[in-house]
Amino acid sequence: MIVMTSRQFNQDSSGAKKAATKGPVFITDRGKPSHVLLTIEEYTKLAGQTPSIAERFYSQGADEIDFEPPRIDDFGLKPADFS
Repeated sequence: MIVMTSRQFNQDSSGAKKAATKGPVFITDRGKPSHVLLTIEEYTKLAGQTPSIAERFYSQGADEIDFEPPRIDDFGLKPADFS
């Protein structure tokens, strides 16, 4: 079990996020637990939610792929002339 004070959390939120990959991070305020940091995967398990179709098909880094669709001119096609 990982416990952080709210001050520690404020000073090292990236460390808290890394710690949450290993399990819940309990954040205390004046010595009493006040919040819990979880990964989204753990949260959805606890909440009983299933991922959406978009989340199921999402691939890490897929939004970084360069894609330039071919232009109509590249195929020797011309737009219709209705005049």
